[in-house]
Amino acid sequence: MWLAIDALPLSPWGVPRDTDPRLLRAFVAVADELNFTRAAARVFVAQQSLSRDIRRLEEQLGTVLFVRTTRRVSLTPEGERLLPYAQRVLAAHDELNAAAVREERPLIVDVGAPAATGQRVLDEARLLAPDLEFVARYHSGLIGAAAEIRDGVLDVSFGRVAGLEPALLGVLDHRLIRYEKVAVLLPEGHRLARLPRVPLDALAGETLYAGAGNPETAEWTDYARRLFAGRGIGLAAPFPKIEGEAEFTRVVRRRGWSVLASEAFAALPGMVLRPLVDPVPLSPVSMVWRRGLRHPGLEVLRAAVRRLGEAGRWRERPHGSWLPEPDARVLGVAAPPVR
Repeated sequence: MWLAIDALPLSPWGVPRDTDPRLLRAFVAVADELNFTRAAARVFVAQQSLSRDIRRLEEQLGTVLFVRTTRRVSLTPEGERLLPYAQRVLAAHDELNAAAVREERPLIVDVGAPAATGQRVLDEARLLAPDLEFVARYHSGLIGAAAEIRDGVLDVSFGRVAGLEPALLGVLDHRLIRYEKVAVLLPEGHRLARLPRVPLDALAGETLYAGAGNPETAEWTDYARRLFAGRGIGLAAPFPKIEGEAEFTRVVRRRGWSVLASEAFAALPGMVLRPLVDPVPLSPVSMVWRRGLRHPGLEVLRAAVRRLGEAGRWRERPHGSWLPEPDARVLGVAAPPVR
């Protein structure tokens, strides 16, 4: 959607420019934060993308909006003059979008599992907007949910977007919200269970379950293969899809499996959850929704992500961490050195 901004500078022919509201949101976010890193997190884009949007807006308007130094960011006098105009245009844009939502239907949100990051975001959104209706779904993986988002059955889900087919990812919008630290779920009597943290190399010779055989969680199985490659760690053979926490607990304990999990995973009876280190594997979790989705609940979810992410430092990558190369490429971040 594009809006003409009569109050902003004209083209050389005296015709008002049409400016993408996304560029104006980038401008207002940087003006509010006076920090490109915080502003990028606020509008759910990479910092490089935000900087490009600011440069593009400055080129369109024919002026410089910010003074940038290594220590601070500040508005230029022209940036200060134009800021209230941009804010009014965005307010009108938001009113137009709100008017276009003719039906206040529930927002259908797949959170993956009751203990997952998606559930925390949904819980926070319900606190922020108690009058809105959010309906939870519990798919076991993003691949299973993404096709339903495309088809309009679901609205929002969470997970590892690098595991999706490019054609499917191309019809979805996504924003990185958290780097989850990866962990291992061990039987209480396992030789490594007494350790507070498990070095990745200590799993050499072990076989771990990572959802092989369940097509809905193929992105997690792919992550495990990449993490285990060259480390002497085996991937458990494909097994039929396991549904429900009680059934998962029964099968895992019966078969004596160790399980590749994340820090958000709930420990099972008779098992212990231990973080992996040396390096610290990170599992990137993105919020994913259908491109073009208009619903007030989506903005509330974004606000919930901002609050939780800032409080929990969800987007920080610890020193010595590991991230698969495809994830770094899709998310537009630098991949840590391979160890």
